[in-house]
Amino acid sequence: MTLLDRIRGPRDLDALSHDELATLAEEVRAFLIENVARTGGHLGPNLGVVELTIALHRVFDSPSDPIIWDTGHQSYVHKLLTGRQDFSGLRSRGGLAGYPQRSESEHDVVESSHASSSLSWADGISRAFQRTGRSDRHVVAVVGDGALTGGMTWEALNNITDDNERNLVIVVNDNGRSYAPTIGGMARYLNRVRTGEVYRDLGEKSGRLAGKFGAAGRALYRGVRGGTHGFLSRLTNNSQLYSQLDIKYLGPVDGHDLPALIETLELAKAFGAPVIVHAITEKGRGYQPALDDQADQFHAVGRIDPATGDPIGASAGRGWTEVFAEELVQVGEERPEVIAITAAMLRPTGLAPFAERFPDRVYDVGIAEQHAVASAAGLAYGGLHPVVALYSTFVNRAFDQVLMDVALHRAGVTFVLDRAGVTGPDGPSHHGMWDLALLHIVPHIRLAAPRDGERLREELREAVAVDDAPTVVRFPKGAVGEEIPALERLADGVDVLARGGEEDVLIVAIGTFAETALDVARRLRAQGIGATVVDPRWVVPVPASIVELASRHRLVITLEDGIRVGGIGTRVRQVLREAGVDTAVDELGLPDAFIDHASRDQVLADAGLTPAKIAQDVVAQVLGTRVPVARPEKDGRGVPTVTGQIGRIANSS
Repeated sequence: MTLLDRIRGPRDLDALSHDELATLAEEVRAFLIENVARTGGHLGPNLGVVELTIALHRVFDSPSDPIIWDTGHQSYVHKLLTGRQDFSGLRSRGGLAGYPQRSESEHDVVESSHASSSLSWADGISRAFQRTGRSDRHVVAVVGDGALTGGMTWEALNNITDDNERNLVIVVNDNGRSYAPTIGGMARYLNRVRTGEVYRDLGEKSGRLAGKFGAAGRALYRGVRGGTHGFLSRLTNNSQLYSQLDIKYLGPVDGHDLPALIETLELAKAFGAPVIVHAITEKGRGYQPALDDQADQFHAVGRIDPATGDPIGASAGRGWTEVFAEELVQVGEERPEVIAITAAMLRPTGLAPFAERFPDRVYDVGIAEQHAVASAAGLAYGGLHPVVALYSTFVNRAFDQVLMDVALHRAGVTFVLDRAGVTGPDGPSHHGMWDLALLHIVPHIRLAAPRDGERLREELREAVAVDDAPTVVRFPKGAVGEEIPALERLADGVDVLARGGEEDVLIVAIGTFAETALDVARRLRAQGIGATVVDPRWVVPVPASIVELASRHRLVITLEDGIRVGGIGTRVRQVLREAGVDTAVDELGLPDAFIDHASRDQVLADAGLTPAKIAQDVVAQVLGTRVPVARPEKDGRGVPTVTGQIGRIANSS
């Protein structure tokens, strides 16, 4: 039995010697490499926090002392040490989540998967402990150095230092990277600490000197090393920034030296006031393929060969991100005023090729979406056209800036939202399911949802041509499907994809739901129900031709991969009513709920968004199994017609 097999909870660490803890760290790394290679997941960040996590659980008493991870993708080791060692279903339905999840364990206090919020949580929890007579409990926030580029961390620090009577420990996990190398002034400051010659030389020389005195000397070195970090930081001026904030600073400490980490964390625990522990770690530690990956050190991987790090399985085809990346470079060649902005996600959002071609036309602002968007408004005012590339889930964080800085000022800014809709394994915080409902209420905004790669190219170009309003182009995660040709493009840009039989049902397909809509139409026609399928291309504002088509049909179905409450279907319904069109509208989309990690197909099936289920529901409506009879139209024999049956739905709505 390995040491890891014996760990069923954090207190099992108490009986282990320092040498056994080091062995445990090796076993944890081997476990992560073997298991994450099988399922995919965040490998590099977790390899970097093995010793740090062991030390945290050795010193603090979770869950009595809550440990908050910022962000939660570095919590795999925490899961292992808190009794969750079945990684076979990691990030799959029924398996472990890729982030902390309260339903999994009492040790997961905050389901933290968006960066820079942990210090606010820690501030609130520690104040609550203080006010409710539990001031002996500690609160620990583990902040990746990339999270320090987010403004919320500094807002929280400002308030944390306003009250120095709380047991609050902030661990800065400094590996020099978020996804890629961390950028900005804070990153440069920490880099000077990390590479400072005085600190490095002192540490190396003292270690070599202690080693000459054998085991006793090495033990003495370990014992004093944690306690001397304050002295070393003063000597090298490392704590200057934090001293100005009136908060105790311990470090830097080697984040892979377990005895030094434990000693330093014990000092922090005993301090009795907010304290920062600065731990220097290495992302991808112990796994050469990750260390060799200069792009992101295996930040997140699919299934890989654990021996080589090479991907396993054939590619599913060209991705949406890749198509966007190629087209943006072409746009940049033609339009020198187009620039790009990213929030610490240059490669994941497809901006790396643009940065390689135009290195002086890309701004990486760090994990600071609010700043990115407000800055884009200023760039637009100065005569440029910014393209702000974000994951859909992260535009939520900058809604106020989209509304008040971009839209209010009629700034020509294009937002490209990757991972829109259902994303699958990353769970509720990463589904891009709110963007349509949030953004369509912004005045002047224009919102496009391409159905295929060619439409993405078209709509991106149309978006950057708008210089007096915000534009949005959204697309999902994964591979681009086959091109879906249009039967006809109407004058206002709406594509008619299918017509058949009577004008019974109008299906308005948003983005990649075009393929689903065509399948539904075929099933309806097999039941004798005529269906027209349209792709608006630009879903906001609602095109006039949608109103005209709706007036000729008896039922409108809208299909979207955003929440149906307040989504595009709601917008279509409102526009039809304003135009005096009383055609019934059935808005289909995702429920207004937090959807757990599962495959995209599983999530859509649960939401009833499969062609078979949609067609079944429409047929049920038409055949009257769900709607009371309300004077249906009849043919010459007195038999209700199909259009008459649908007419009942309109009347009953």
